[in-house]
Amino acid sequence: MVFYTPGHCWEFRIISRTGGIFGEQKIYYTAEAALRIGLEWLRDER
Repeated sequence: MVFYTPGHCWEFRIISRTGGIFGEQKIYYTAEAALRIGLEWLRDER
């Protein structure tokens, strides 16, 4: 999930099938950057 917050710009979270929420609390200045890093993070965590 990629989302925007006024105070933190763009962020991402990974939501598992069981409802767990994973990610880092880092900010990205574009939705594309957050998506790219989220996909890289997901690939590296498998």
